[in-house]
Amino acid sequence: MRATLPFVRSVFATHGIDNVYESTAPGDEESLAGQAVRDGVQTIVAVGGDGTCGRIANAILQSGAEGRLAVVPTGTGNDFAKTLGVNGYAPEQVADLVVRGEATRIDVGLADRNYFLNSCGFGFDGSVLEASNRVRFLKGDAVYIYSALGQLFTYRGTEVSANGVPGVKGGRMLMVTVSNGRSLGGAFKIAPHASVLDGRLDVCFFSDSNVVERVGLFVGAMRGTHIGMPSVSTATVQQLALRFPSSPLMEVDGELRVARSRTVELRCVPRALR
Repeated sequence: MRATLPFVRSVFATHGIDNVYESTAPGDEESLAGQAVRDGVQTIVAVGGDGTCGRIANAILQSGAEGRLAVVPTGTGNDFAKTLGVNGYAPEQVADLVVRGEATRIDVGLADRNYFLNSCGFGFDGSVLEASNRVRFLKGDAVYIYSALGQLFTYRGTEVSANGVPGVKGGRMLMVTVSNGRSLGGAFKIAPHASVLDGRLDVCFFSDSNVVERVGLFVGAMRGTHIGMPSVSTATVQQLALRFPSSPLMEVDGELRVARSRTVELRCVPRALR
């Protein structure tokens, strides 16, 4: 991204936007965004992927400010940009939206006291993300697809119990996803009916299965046709709690976190972000 930053700067400067906060280490976007809010900035444009957007959104929401978030998508999956309908937009198009466009309020999720914009995943999802962080020879959606294919044959499921999800008690799961947006990892339509305007989260439980069934789930998730498969249970909820044998590894907006405890509480915060 550093190679394109001068171009992004120049494009936004022509629109009268020349205040740039540049990160120098992974993960420091949240502190930079917090500083921007304290400086009185009312619109923050994230130049990055889902993790960058998620950290900036956290800073805005934790501050209680009425800041707006926009994104120049330069990440791997760009799931949040797809939700906004700006994936593939050039910096010029985003700059024009920032100056001329009207803000829309969208829902956000809250998981283990951290806000998320797109998704929170457990089990296979976290394992795939961990593997994808080691892939250096691919870009874009191919990173997650390649990593997921490898994990299909090696990942062991995890025990999960659920509270607040009608019809689902839990068991041994391949994966559990809690979605605000529709896509995951760029290429997977994991929650094809999700909306960031309905005040609810779409939960998907994938029961553990053999390799042949896992391949079917993999293909189905890419097409969005996994909903209704025998090993898949779904629900739309305002809040829920998931319990694991130990503090689980979580995928939150494309980044890995370890939960604070073995019980993870999640809920939707309606229309919280502009």
